Amino acid sequence: MGFALELEKAGIPTIPVSTHAFARLARASSLAEGMPTVRNAFVPQPVVGLSAGELRAYIEGMDPIAKRPFMEGVLEGLTGPLTDEDYKGATFERTTPRFLEPDTEDNLRERFILEGWTDYLPIILPTEERVEAMLRGTSHAGDTFVNRMAPTSFREKWDYDVEKVAINAVMAGCRPKYLPVVLALCSSGFSARSSSTTSWATISLINGPIRDEIGMNYGVGALGPYNHANATIGRAYCLLSMNAQGGSEPGITYMGSVGSNWNYTACFAENEADSPWEPFHVSKGHKPEESTAAIFFGGWYTQAGFGPRETWQEKFKRCITAADHFSPPFIVMDPLVAKDFAKMGYTKQSLIEWCADNARMQAKYYWDDQWTTTLIKPHADAGVEPYASWLKAAPDEMIPIFRPQDLEIIVTGGQTQGAFKMISGRLIGGAGFRAGEQQGSPLFSIDKWR
Repeated sequence: MGFALELEKAGIPTIPVSTHAFARLARASSLAEGMPTVRNAFVPQPVVGLSAGELRAYIEGMDPIAKRPFMEGVLEGLTGPLTDEDYKGATFERTTPRFLEPDTEDNLRERFILEGWTDYLPIILPTEERVEAMLRGTSHAGDTFVNRMAPTSFREKWDYDVEKVAINAVMAGCRPKYLPVVLALCSSGFSARSSSTTSWATISLINGPIRDEIGMNYGVGALGPYNHANATIGRAYCLLSMNAQGGSEPGITYMGSVGSNWNYTACFAENEADSPWEPFHVSKGHKPEESTAAIFFGGWYTQAGFGPRETWQEKFKRCITAADHFSPPFIVMDPLVAKDFAKMGYTKQSLIEWCADNARMQAKYYWDDQWTTTLIKPHADAGVEPYASWLKAAPDEMIPIFRPQDLEIIVTGGQTQGAFKMISGRLIGGAGFRAGEQQGSPLFSIDKWR
């Protein structure tokens, strides 16, 4: 859609073609780009996995939205002269009032729900007094620029400042002392409400002294809803990602097919004291006394197990090779697991290298995947290693599916069970294809926002 709009702006007649499931999104995108009446054509969904004959039948058949022959709409759209209707709505107001009109608490809560400003759980109404109290959690002025964000790559980015972050922190139920952590996450400019059809979300990790200063949980139940700071910080980041980028409205700005419960809140801290290895942020070049936030883009799948037991190698191989090729796992393990691996002589890096070397599958299965074909194969075709070598492999040859830099290990938990989880999630700003704008360390400073 975005490319078609650019061609139209350049004076080249263009008809965007979308599947009917994306009709609302296509219209919303046209509006956001200042061309609300751009002419569209639609074919049925799905298109992936169909034969050439089945796809041709779409072209020769009916447009399921316009209810007329598909090619008739394409030809008329390309050749028909522009009308006054085509020029309507080319501009629109992008600003909103800073305050709502006074009303009862019940009415205001209902309005927040109707406007799509919440995650549909109860919120704390962001009154001026509450927002001012939240702002006392940082030394930065409310009008300090934080970053800009968009729900998808082809929509314009919206700016947001410290006050806007504070408003969402109030709504989420945060305490002022949590605000620097929320600001660090929001400073990434990466939406916690990705619009990917694969229903991905973001999961954030906190390291450094801030964990104890604000009472985060990295013991029993670290990944669960058992701590005020963990729950509300993650929720604030998710709410900001809705309200600072145009909302997360299904069919328009959110297209995750099955959705993700990580989109409510997904934030945890590392158990640095009980880990036999250096903390995650130290492994990325930070000092132990620095406080940082890391963001993982994934949440698509979770594998789990116990160990390291006698057959741990077979278990790890099964889990990692079952992972999505484009979304490598970060491995979260209880300190009991990490300590046992350390006793066996593994460092964090050597265990990562073992996982990368042993996560293998036949090349024909690796490349028979939507994401590897769409997003990794172009790099292989361009000669980028190791993907170019993997592409040259014989169909039955066993090849790695991840590089060591694709995998991460994090230690957290309360040592009641030697459990581990492998969770879909590529580190934002890291070595992968979705590397962010961070230079040097991929982590985001919390101390900067104190």
